[in-house]
Amino acid sequence: MVKLRLKRMGKKKQPIYRIIAADSRSPRDGRFIEEVGFYDPNKEPMVINLKEDKVVKWIKNGAQPTDTVKSLLKRSGLSFKMNLKKRGFDETKITEEMQKFEGLKEDKLKREKERKTRRTLSKKKSKEESKEKKEA
Repeated sequence: MVKLRLKRMGKKKQPIYRIIAADSRSPRDGRFIEEVGFYDPNKEPMVINLKEDKVVKWIKNGAQPTDTVKSLLKRSGLSFKMNLKKRGFDETKITEEMQKFEGLKEDKLKREKERKTRRTLSKKKSKEESKEKKEA
């Protein structure tokens, strides 16, 4: 069985992954059939680069994506695009829907950044308050 999965590369403590099509029996970093993408979780925001035509070809031929690769496909919007094609939408409608998807993705990233900054500020406040209580 062919699977779409990650191949770990990069330095120690700084992983970079290739998304590959490989036989399920071959080892994680071993032999593979074809490289279909790239994933770098170290950058902000993380980089997901897919060769869409190759990914679609492998999925149509029966390749099963692993859970992690499936979530990367969802995050990049490729699974949404494939679903729209399967449902019979024309190209103009698909491009409109993909633009909406990209807009929603950008909004989500902004909300996540705001939430992270609020969390760090609240942690700093709580540390300061705990220091004041200990001094008093």
